[in-house]
Amino acid sequence: MSRRVAIALLIVLAAAQPEPAFAYLKFGVSVSGRQVTLKWAQTPIRYVVTSVAVPGVSADDFQAAVGRAFATWHAVSTASISYQLAGVTNAVPGRDDGLSTLGFVNRPDLDRVLASTSFLVDMSTGALVESDIFFNSAFPWSVAPGGEANRFDLESIALHEIGHFNGLGHSALGETELRAGGGRTVLASQAIMFPIAFAPGSIAGRTLKADDIAGISDLYPAADFAPAAGTLSGRVTKNGAGLFGAHVVAFDPATGSMVASFTLNDNGQFSIGGLSPGPRVVRVEPLDDADIDSFFDATRQVDIDFRVSFVDRVVIVPRGGDSGEIAIAVVPK
Repeated sequence: MSRRVAIALLIVLAAAQPEPAFAYLKFGVSVSGRQVTLKWAQTPIRYVVTSVAVPGVSADDFQAAVGRAFATWHAVSTASISYQLAGVTNAVPGRDDGLSTLGFVNRPDLDRVLASTSFLVDMSTGALVESDIFFNSAFPWSVAPGGEANRFDLESIALHEIGHFNGLGHSALGETELRAGGGRTVLASQAIMFPIAFAPGSIAGRTLKADDIAGISDLYPAADFAPAAGTLSGRVTKNGAGLFGAHVVAFDPATGSMVASFTLNDNGQFSIGGLSPGPRVVRVEPLDDADIDSFFDATRQVDIDFRVSFVDRVVIVPRGGDSGEIAIAVVPK
């Protein structure tokens, strides 16, 4: 039996179910009473592109920009994922037709959603069967090498959506500010999987960051990746009780890179995987700089009433092992 799971995965996230205790958010499905990580069972993953063009982006332009975005994910040396263009179709994304289709759909009613990814899942195994991505043609698009004023960069948005296509959820490694008319503006981001797009004209979203690389490497590890990579794990508490939804960041002082996680169960446990061995500075912060429903189901209660805290020592990530549980107690604001 298969089921389509539709998720608006760029500006608004609806009904994603994160699997507990891993770096970044993975998607999980329930199979025979257990949670299974949503991912492709084998690669290369075949996809098709639609022949629909929009002002400023021809069908050939669209295929080329999407191809570059797939190539960026494929180029991660610590991951084993690969893709294959299987042709062009006149079908639109979102149909259960056995084709993973990428293309434009005009959805002016979705006035905050630039693009959306949906999945068809084999409910007996939890494996991905099909994943479609639609780009909302109600917005202006560009494939210009240096970006184009007042138009959204197709390659950047494709890179983010293909992260979802791979099985990755959102990262909270970004900074925003509220706009006077509503919504948020991105000031900086340390992950392509940050849920809010850069402003029109920007091409800052064409390059993967450390958090994205750790995520894709953890989902689809290269043969020599798992033995070398380490993890950092622990528990966050407030007033002695486990804290759900705290954002935990591991900072590498040697490279300046950051990889993050959340506490994803009521015990406040977290685990950040896909890390290179070495020292990390660890901080815990409330998820108060983005819309919480971009990361968690609206039914979950996420506590943001606590102060930013740092682990009072440098934490060592061992090669091929775990740091050992780090206990972090935070205090109310």
